Amino acid sequence: MKLYCKAAAPVSKREPRLGRNPGKRSPARGKFANVRPGEQKYLKERPSLQWMHLAVVACGNRLEETLIMLKSAVLFSYRKLKFHIFAEDSLKPEFEKKLREWPSSYTKKFEYHVYPIAFSVGNAQEWKKLFKPCAAQRLFLPVILKDVDSLLYVDTDVLFLRPMDDIWRFLKEFNSTQLAAMAPEHEIPKIGWYSRFARHPYYGTTGVNSGVMLMNLTRIRNTQFKNSMIPTGLMWEEMLYPLYQKYKNYITWGDQDLLNIIFYFNPECLYVFPCQWNYRPDHCMYGSNCKGAEEEGISVLHGNRGVYHDDKQPTFKALYEVIRDFPFEDNLFQSLYYPLQSKFLDTVHTLCGRIPQVFLKQIEKTMKKVYENRVIVHMGANYRY
Repeated sequence: MKLYCKAAAPVSKREPRLGRNPGKRSPARGKFANVRPGEQKYLKERPSLQWMHLAVVACGNRLEETLIMLKSAVLFSYRKLKFHIFAEDSLKPEFEKKLREWPSSYTKKFEYHVYPIAFSVGNAQEWKKLFKPCAAQRLFLPVILKDVDSLLYVDTDVLFLRPMDDIWRFLKEFNSTQLAAMAPEHEIPKIGWYSRFARHPYYGTTGVNSGVMLMNLTRIRNTQFKNSMIPTGLMWEEMLYPLYQKYKNYITWGDQDLLNIIFYFNPECLYVFPCQWNYRPDHCMYGSNCKGAEEEGISVLHGNRGVYHDDKQPTFKALYEVIRDFPFEDNLFQSLYYPLQSKFLDTVHTLCGRIPQVFLKQIEKTMKKVYENRVIVHMGANYRY
């Protein structure tokens, strides 16, 4: 059945409900009947075994960055992960070699597949050179991954500071018309890029950033999208190349601009999640402007503009280096959190470095949960579920 995006109620910007609804506890039945109260709570709250799908596109010198991103996902997530890695042919053996070197206690938490770079419509060389090398590949994920219902796409320069399970829960927050989720490109329109410089349509008042994009691929494949080219709707794949041809002389940020154009014409299809789920240097380098991160801490860090590899934003670089250098089997607090605190002392001369609590709050909470989970799993190892 083909669907049209239809007008929907305003999107809630609240975070997904991560806990159970309060209410009267009913008596235990079945497999929980002989479990003591504390153990029953753990069993009920244990995450589902459903796979979470994570996609990334790596070309050129992005091997290490991609591996550190994947490492952050594996370190903190609870459910098993399936990595969909799109890479140039020369990088495939490197990914396979590096991932095999990870300890078995972590490799059992994920499966992966390395795909070649491929574009199903239009000129492949044009797509490959659009903005960053191979970045336009993300536009073709619904077409290539036909057996995947939903996935999270992230750029290579993203780091998870809390379980991927938490951003995955936004899928349940989608209403009947929403099929993708992204965060705003900026929080303040008067200093945002799109609101000042864009020469094409864009979503909302500041546009959206596509570096962290949650997608219901089934809905995308089954939806006809309103557009500026023909009066009727177009399916996702048949829309991409005509859209690029129409706007190619007006776009700056490549595939992200095309996504902004698509959701300008189909705003009811997009769920907007808060800025702490795609936190970039723009959120602190001119002064702190992400209220969600100030209150809850950063959930997903996006080190765009190459800040992991220069000294312009040492706070971002510190997080990248500490996760990169963390030995998998070591104690998270001793070998990750405390070194991070120490490195942050050298960043207080920057505006981002003056708000260390924004960077540390969520990752500290995450590490406590990971530690507690390991202790509970160890203590409950003799129980059959």
